[in-house]
Amino acid sequence: MAVDHTEELRAVVRAYLADRPGAPWQAFARELGVAGLAVPERYGGAGCGPAETGVVAEELGRALSPHPYLQTAVLAVEAVKAGGDEAAMSRLLPALAEGAVTATVVLPGDGELRLESGRLTGRVPYALEGEVVLVYVEGRLVEAAPSGHVPYRTVDESRPLAELVFDGVPVRRAGDGRGWERVRDLGVAALAAEQVGGAQRCLEMATEHAKQRRQFGRPIGSFQAIKHKLADVLLLVESARSAALAAHRSAAHAAVAGSYCTEAYLTASGENIQVHGGIGVTWEHPAHRYLKRAGSDAQLFGPPQAHRARLAATVLEGAALEGAG
Repeated sequence: MAVDHTEELRAVVRAYLADRPGAPWQAFARELGVAGLAVPERYGGAGCGPAETGVVAEELGRALSPHPYLQTAVLAVEAVKAGGDEAAMSRLLPALAEGAVTATVVLPGDGELRLESGRLTGRVPYALEGEVVLVYVEGRLVEAAPSGHVPYRTVDESRPLAELVFDGVPVRRAGDGRGWERVRDLGVAALAAEQVGGAQRCLEMATEHAKQRRQFGRPIGSFQAIKHKLADVLLLVESARSAALAAHRSAAHAAVAGSYCTEAYLTASGENIQVHGGIGVTWEHPAHRYLKRAGSDAQLFGPPQAHRARLAATVLEGAALEGAG
């Protein structure tokens, strides 16, 4: 029987994160080659697709890793590829694939920005951290160095955010800006995989505790109320996994995953704390960190309501085209 290469990749990433949880991004990216999974081979990458990047994202979410994989290996790589500028791809993709630099992407609507005579002005109130900043502005993708960078002290310290200020800074062409919707959707798909990984770990922690914690002479997992909680979370996690696996197929699938996986993670992380009881809200236990990550993830590409609104627009547009036909 053939071995699924994605499961081999999962095992390697999981073992690395368990053995070296404090390893820096450069070491993680270089030693496992994960930063270049979606980079074409001619630029030093592996030429893989969403199935492979999703496995890594899921394992990072399970470990609650702070590695900038989402913005660097998914958003930035996909933005540069979609931009189609050969000079930009030759300049940026090899460094991204090697893990030599981190990067972030400012999508349309993330800030108030304008280009004047080849210089970028404006402010991005919330951006994922990255050394290289790629900005979609006025139909173009450009590389720009912020004149101001103010990191936030966030509740979820595993996902650093910063304010970026551009005060007439020069820009460098990085590609065409027409493919940004697809880049966003691939980002939503990778985030959905992260959320599945986090929700799965919450379920595992809650199940382990329910087997070990005893009340009235019995494990609390034998009580019907706890059984129902865990069964409901299991259903959510498995359904979310299916949504995440399909998220890269189309904008509609990405919107479904963005909505469902976000709410599944919020529920799983909350129920994990409920099953643990008082210990679940102590600073020493990791349960609260998963709840914080679930909350921050719920705002990253917009809340579940925004994804559902986008899905509704896509469905209604499709229905209108069918009716016209």
